[in-house]
Amino acid sequence: MPSPIRLNVGCGPAPVPGWLNADRQPADGVDVVGDLRIGLPIASASVDYAVGMHLLQDFAWDELPGAVAELRRMLKPGGVLRLGLPDLDRAIDAYRGGDAGYFFVPDEHARDLGAKLVTQIIWYGSVRTPFNWGFARELLDAGGWHEVRRCAFGRSASAWPDITSLDNRERESLYVEALA
Repeated sequence: MPSPIRLNVGCGPAPVPGWLNADRQPADGVDVVGDLRIGLPIASASVDYAVGMHLLQDFAWDELPGAVAELRRMLKPGGVLRLGLPDLDRAIDAYRGGDAGYFFVPDEHARDLGAKLVTQIIWYGSVRTPFNWGFARELLDAGGWHEVRRCAFGRSASAWPDITSLDNRERESLYVEALA
């Protein structure tokens, strides 16, 4: 049985050996250079599972349907998508609970808890669309994905146990899986 095709989309400058690494910027170890919003040069229905960690929040709201459609295009029927997304609800809960330690924003950039909340949500202007579970679920449902599920850090509902090996930023993230 051939090895599964595992896509690490939006890998940035840290591609992972053993994965098909895709990013907009060329770098050592990046196998596929392209923009998910335009289309990646990967054959349709050729990927067994794909992971995107902290990727979709950098797209504008109106770019998201096309991005998730492109992910679905590349996956085999029944293929699995796993997303790690910054969890807006966790940030709001930390703000409401007065938990300044939750935020990664240093005091020299924002001292007030509300300023830390806003700076973290938009991450210095790079985040274009905040996410929570409800928004992620509706986006994937509208895109024709099946069995959209919220998963815990390091836990998968899929048959691919190593799909969680790219999980990161547990404290601030929500993890979502869906079937193509």
